[in-house]
Amino acid sequence: MLIKSYNAEFDEKFTVTSVPMTSSSLSSLHPEVSIKTETGGLLGLNNIGNTCFLNSIIQCLSNTKPLLEYILSEEYVSEIRNSARSMLIKRFAELIKNLWTDRKHAVNTSSLKSAVGYYAPRFNGFNQQDAQEFLRYLLQGLHEEINRAPTVQQKKRDQLQNENLTADEIWQRYLKRDNSKIVDIFGGQLRSDLKCTVCGFASTTYEPFWDLSLSIPQSELKNTPRSRVQLSQCLDHFTKEETLEGNEKPTCARCKSKQTCVKKISIQKFPQILVIHLKRFSGNTRKVDTEVEFPVSGLDLAPYSAEKRQVNSSVYSLYGVVIHFGSCFYGHYTAYCKHPYCAGWHIFNDSQVHSVHPNATTDPYILFYESNSPTC
Repeated sequence: MLIKSYNAEFDEKFTVTSVPMTSSSLSSLHPEVSIKTETGGLLGLNNIGNTCFLNSIIQCLSNTKPLLEYILSEEYVSEIRNSARSMLIKRFAELIKNLWTDRKHAVNTSSLKSAVGYYAPRFNGFNQQDAQEFLRYLLQGLHEEINRAPTVQQKKRDQLQNENLTADEIWQRYLKRDNSKIVDIFGGQLRSDLKCTVCGFASTTYEPFWDLSLSIPQSELKNTPRSRVQLSQCLDHFTKEETLEGNEKPTCARCKSKQTCVKKISIQKFPQILVIHLKRFSGNTRKVDTEVEFPVSGLDLAPYSAEKRQVNSSVYSLYGVVIHFGSCFYGHYTAYCKHPYCAGWHIFNDSQVHSVHPNATTDPYILFYESNSPTC
């Protein structure tokens, strides 16, 4: 539901223009993608009742080039695990195709919403939901239906850790259980180093991730209307050394008892598509309204790499932003996306779509970045 009082904020954060897409602007379209008109990918989605959270996520995924081409090429058809039960991938594909074909009106999302509700009943009904939670459940559901790994009884995730295995060996073991186009696109790996302050014993574990959830640190700037931080500060906070003490003490494998330890997180494997979720909601009562300044291009994550060296796959460019206006109790989601072929930016506000010029200072909730490297 659009909250009219926030319309002014749209104009402040992104400059809306009325320049229409033209045939000449589509000259750089990928030849394997069949687009019937110059409006490919520029259709809105109907709000069928507090579904702006769903609409904003779908528009960002629709502009995720590797996922889009996976759908439009129908590669997913041969990877469906159980055709009789796999309704989510089919309805998602149908919706994406509708956004990229010759249509004149906004697209309805009822069919997809029902399919997501099958996996996650919390999304049944028409209450406002969290966009990040919806993204996670949607991707998990899609992954399960197109998982290439054989259906076998799998060990729990924490049982897959082995001190004698390398990061690559653990990643390969992960792929034996979870191997899909979703993992190809969004899958990365974190490294966690833990050191006991008593005996000095150090251990390393690796965990897969599909997105990074970052806390927003307090800004030290004074006498400003609103505090402002850099995205790099959020990443610094996420990867800084943390002392685990008190109730957070882990059990040291050598001491055989709970000890104060130092923990350090870094990125072992960079994903093709990096999704960054900024933790704006604290419990159910408070929203962090700190402005986060983020780069549109040249986001270099090399300083956060576990390898401690410059790697080509660590540099990213922005192509999607989900913004939440309002508080924990009410609000509205919109999406700002860069067209994967025309390179122009657009605001997707439910059924409305307009050209925009992005501004790197705004109130992002979820950021979508693509690697500048062809492969990761």
